[in-house]
Amino acid sequence: MQTVPIQMPDGTTVPVSLFESAEPRSDIPVIVVFPGLGIPAGYYQLLAKSLNERGFHIAIAELRGQGDSRPRPSSSSAYGYQELVSVDFPAVFELVRENFPDATPYALGHSMGGQLASLYASRIRGRLGGLILVASGSPYHRGFGVARGASLFVGAAAMSLTSSIAGFWPGDRIDIGGFGRQSKVLIDDWSRFARSGKIEPVGADMDYEERIARLTLPILAITLAGDDLAPTASMQNLLKKFPRADITTRHLDEPRGHNDWVRMPKAVVDEIETWFKR
Repeated sequence: MQTVPIQMPDGTTVPVSLFESAEPRSDIPVIVVFPGLGIPAGYYQLLAKSLNERGFHIAIAELRGQGDSRPRPSSSSAYGYQELVSVDFPAVFELVRENFPDATPYALGHSMGGQLASLYASRIRGRLGGLILVASGSPYHRGFGVARGASLFVGAAAMSLTSSIAGFWPGDRIDIGGFGRQSKVLIDDWSRFARSGKIEPVGADMDYEERIARLTLPILAITLAGDDLAPTASMQNLLKKFPRADITTRHLDEPRGHNDWVRMPKAVVDEIETWFKR
């Protein structure tokens, strides 16, 4: 494994960890992993090593402001979904192409990472081999049942208001959801998505809903039992935005929960390997 820091135009540093497969073939896919909100890239190393042992090249990209990315979000941070998918993701994939020039890239997104990967796919269309969405989905409140959905609607609005007042989301002081310290624009984008069900990032340079609806790429969507943050209905609400895609869905009873699968990745890795062999 090697870790390469990428410097973005605003001076932000985003590290990317690369795991090269020992397989002698030249047509090995490279799976680029994008973390969930508040989860450092290092948390996915066991997943990366497990996939690497199955013969895949792997890259794990830190999300801006998380983990080993610097600087930490502050009142001067003005990035959200738009900047991540139009600036950071292209830089990550350029690095991946430089290191694995013969490999077809696939994006694996966990939680918010799946939402961002979906937006990025809509920007570049045919240049991704496919999407792998694990414990991801739309945060739209209507995908979480009546009681939890109402709480999510109110909570999303409160997070947006709090981050606007503070200048950033103070997740290192308010331990709600484990989301960590975040840019106010990123939280505002997520909150709007949770309340309306529509992907309308601040500063969007295109209609993402319309562009996603055009995609015909293959998608593997994996949901997990006991996942309160991305239940099956949440994933279905995200997949509805891809009416033309070739979608394969899988639901796993073990491991349970939103994050535990990353520490026990075998069942998920098995599904990914099977999907590639179909």
